[in-house]
Order: sequence, then C-alpha cells, then structure tokens
Amino acid sequence: MAVRVWTGLLFLCQLLVLIPLTAAANCLPVAQRGHGIVPAALRLAALEKGSIGLTFLGHASWLIETPGGVSAVTDYNGWIRPARLPDIVTMNRAHSTHYTDTPEPEIKHVLRGWANDGGMAQHFLKYGDMRVRNVPTNIRSGGGTNRNGNSIFVFEAGDLCVAHLGHLHHTLTETHLTELGQIDVVLAPVDGGYTLDHEGVVEVLRQIKAPLVLPMHYFTSDTLARFLTTAVPHYAVEHHPSASLTLSRADLPKTPTVRVLPGR
Repeated sequence: MAVRVWTGLLFLCQLLVLIPLTAAANCLPVAQRGHGIVPAALRLAALEKGSIGLTFLGHASWLIETPGGVSAVTDYNGWIRPARLPDIVTMNRAHSTHYTDTPEPEIKHVLRGWANDGGMAQHFLKYGDMRVRNVPTNIRSGGGTNRNGNSIFVFEAGDLCVAHLGHLHHTLTETHLTELGQIDVVLAPVDGGYTLDHEGVVEVLRQIKAPLVLPMHYFTSDTLARFLTTAVPHYAVEHHPSASLTLSRADLPKTPTVRVLPGR
C-alpha cells in the first residue's frame, strides 16, 4: 500500500512540474499539442505582460526581449549586438556573419543551429519567460547538401511565437511545418540568392502562414524592393519608422503583412 501511495505522489509531482511548461506555451509543435553595438537608447522600455520587443540589429540579427527582462539575439556573430549582452544567443553557420566561435562567456545560453558531430542540433530551452526551440533544415555546401546544417529557431515569449528562418536554403516539408506549429511573426532572409530566391522565400512564408513578416538579410534597397514586388500579390506592405517595435497578439495585422524596419 505504501509503495502505491508513493508512486501516486511521485506521478503527481511530475505532473505539477510539467504543467507550467505546457500550459503557458502557445506555439508548441503540432505534434506536441493536446553591424556594431546598438546603443542602449534603442532598447525597448519595460514591456507589458503578453508583449515582446523586437529590434533589428542588422544583417540576420534581432534582439528579442520579454516582459520579464530576458533577451536573446539571433544569428549572433559577436560584432552585431546590443549594448548589453543578451541572456541567449542563437547561431547558424552558413557564413561567418551568422555565428562566432568565441561568444562572450557571460552569455548564459549559446544555441548553435548545427551539431559538430554531423548529427542534428536539438534545443528546447526555457529561461525565465522565454522558450527557445529549433527546427533543423539543410544548407547548400560545396556543391552538395549539408543536412541539418541550419536551424529555424522559434522564440516563445509574451503571447507570441516568433520564427527566425536563419540561412534557409529550401522550401519546407510537412514535417518542418508540423514541428514549427503556429507562428505569429517570421524573421525572413530576403537577399534573393544567398538563401532562397524571392519566389522561394514567398512560397515559404505562405507555407508558414504567419500574419506578420519582418524582412532581413537584404544588403541593398534594390534587393528589398524586388522582394516586396514579389510579395505584394500576397501581402500588404508597411514601413516602420524605427528599428524597434513592441508587439502583442492584439497588434498582429488582420491580413498578411510585410513590415520593413530600418536597417539591412
């Protein structure tokens, strides 16, 4: 009898531990559902519950901030970064501008989008009021394919789910889309050649079906303009006045929208 009671208590304890991790998430995978330092002045003020802060640092790097004060930087290369070191950085290795081999030791969590042993990177991090997970994809390499060499990182914070496509080189399979789950905001490379061509990236965006797309990794205004021309039949286009914005679920556009923040 004592053994059965102990077993029941152990199960209850495990259940109580799991509940906060699953109940708060709103973008779990479908399979799991039941240049330079940015001045501190560009960092966002205190955020309200349910909201997140996004700042375009440049290239493929974004600063993502939560109401609880957690910060993350995408495709961190060590020289495009905010004034205060983030708690979390993610990296991809298609080019050296998307990663660094020498991240500052003060950064609490360094998440690489590839596995050094040639396998598959797998991340599911919960830190404060942010969760970060990855969906591996392939990259072109030396005329061939480096399988699982890139990761789409998904950031769950506030009431939103943000997907950073990294250095994506192909459209997505149903497996990728299932692992991504429902996405609210996509940070998309729109260079038109180093990653996907413009038609390809628009196809990916339509696969994901997020209401808001924030372009990055476009180098020149002409490249951005060509992407916007390709996107216009499917997306409204807006230009945001600053490199930072605050978002909550109530701020999401009612129709699919590309919103351009200053920078490249």
